[in-house]
Amino acid sequence: MPELDRVKLLAARYRAATDRPYLASALYSLTVVPSTGVPTMGVDRRWRCYVSPAFVDATPVPELAGVWIHEVAHLLRDHHGRADRLSAADQRDRLRVNVAQDCEINDDLLADGLALPAGRLEPRSFGLETGGLFETYLPRLPPLVTCSDCGSGAHGSPADWELPGADGPGGVGTVEAGALRRHTAEAMRSHQRNRGTLPAGWRRWAEQVLEPVVDWRRVLAGAVREAVAWSAGAVDYTYRRSSRRTTALRGVVLPSLRRPLPAVAIVIDTSGSMGEDDLAAALAEVTGVLREVGVGGNRVTVLACDADVRTATRVTSAQQVELAGGGGTDMRVGIRSALALPERPGVVIVLTDGFTPWPDEPASSRIIAALIGADPPAPPSWVEPVRVTDLR
Repeated sequence: MPELDRVKLLAARYRAATDRPYLASALYSLTVVPSTGVPTMGVDRRWRCYVSPAFVDATPVPELAGVWIHEVAHLLRDHHGRADRLSAADQRDRLRVNVAQDCEINDDLLADGLALPAGRLEPRSFGLETGGLFETYLPRLPPLVTCSDCGSGAHGSPADWELPGADGPGGVGTVEAGALRRHTAEAMRSHQRNRGTLPAGWRRWAEQVLEPVVDWRRVLAGAVREAVAWSAGAVDYTYRRSSRRTTALRGVVLPSLRRPLPAVAIVIDTSGSMGEDDLAAALAEVTGVLREVGVGGNRVTVLACDADVRTATRVTSAQQVELAGGGGTDMRVGIRSALALPERPGVVIVLTDGFTPWPDEPASSRIIAALIGADPPAPPSWVEPVRVTDLR
């Protein structure tokens, strides 16, 4: 194997860490592994950086510094973990995934003024807009695209030139990798606060690491499932289907136990502070969740609550919901009307921006508040809140 010019390689890493100090901890966590198999530089899942001696000899230090940052960006952005969640068909074409990932990274690096070797791929190479994630670029790439293999630390599939498993020098475990990501995100936030300059892609990444976004749809689905199961927990006897023990008793018909499906009421805040599109989208999401847990339309009542006239009107679709256009909000009216329905609902789901008074005491039914909009106030402790953060 040709001798690796470590002085030049490490000088490039030092330059990268000096110019972007918020990346220093991540850069110095990479273990260098010389390799003639890797075409340029690449990383594995354990933060080992495989380096071609010929590539180091042929590449100026400023460009090597850019490649260092490119490779560590794959690991910081957890590209291999995100690639594991792709479909099996996408995972089989690992270089196509790698191209999409390079597009996600390189537009940020170029916007930050970094020098990268010729032939680098970016969204504009394929007529795509900048600032996207690789998952959005992947289906829009032309067929048969390829690039230099960045290793399993990018696309998730081990390359031929990688050391097997945990063998070999160095290596960063999953827990330590998570700590490095958080430390780097905190350093970016501090850098931005003090100097005010950080590429948009890195800024977005740091915000997601420090304030991870929870999929509210999954939270809502879990809350509804739990509430429906709780409400349906009571069992009753029915003679519509006889007990299996009936066959053991001549002339005696035993009833079987049944678990009734609860009724559900959805109370919608139609005050002027609520957006019509958001309401329709939220209602569609909630009714979809109810269908998933087995609660059909005949078990769901939707009440549009108009605080101005202190009424609640039953509707059957999102198209029938009309906004009040102004005035205050008082969801107590809607909740009270829901609980007074001929068949008392076991679960009441309230779609609101949260700026409303609530009943003074808990009801016997489970109450879930789907809070729409930015920074809604917290409901009472006996109301289960679900923050609705986006309705795209």
